[in-house]
Amino acid sequence: MNNRPRLVLAAAVTTAALALSVHLPAQAQGKIVCWKDAQGKTVGCGDKVPPEYANAGTRELDKQGMVRKTGESTEEAAKRKIVEAEQAKSKADEKKRMEEQKRQDMALINTFSNEKEIDLKRDREIQALNNTIAQQSAALKGATERYVEVKKRHDAAGKSAPKSLIDEFARAEREKTRIETDIADKEKAKKDTTEKYAEYRKRFAELKGGDAAPAAIATTPTPAKK
Repeated sequence: MNNRPRLVLAAAVTTAALALSVHLPAQAQGKIVCWKDAQGKTVGCGDKVPPEYANAGTRELDKQGMVRKTGESTEEAAKRKIVEAEQAKSKADEKKRMEEQKRQDMALINTFSNEKEIDLKRDREIQALNNTIAQQSAALKGATERYVEVKKRHDAAGKSAPKSLIDEFARAEREKTRIETDIADKEKAKKDTTEKYAEYRKRFAELKGGDAAPAAIATTPTPAKK
């Protein structure tokens, strides 16, 4: 790598420092300030920074041309503060995550004595969801029959359908859709519950130093939709 440009610049700065030390007042001697442009390149040296470079980065030199102090530009300071803020947030988030993990681990150990207890609680929750789905499936059957019946009358009336029939059809459609949505939500809850307890089981085994072998879910199947 060719260091000639850097050496030339260093020599020029040193020469400027020495020259200024001769002509500056006694109180200013021993202190030379060099300032940079927006690209970070040193563009001048003197006893004080020109107003147009007030927000630029600086280097303070002694009379031998040695750097004794550096100053950030406004842009550099802003970037540094952003980085420091991001690092502080990341550190705080990690601390919060670790504290939450510790809390969850304590709750897991205090709630269950072994992995079988985890499986039993999972099965009870899934059974409760299956019972709700069975009830909703029965309700859906009635709502669907009602919807089909009202729709036939609504379609038969066509554009001459009275407002009361239009409203009745809208209600029947909403009720059918609501129950279908509820059933879909409960099916998703079953999946989420299975995954949640699988994580509990795995973490419990890690904390106890055991082997988290997968366990079968001993529950009744969801009734088939008619």
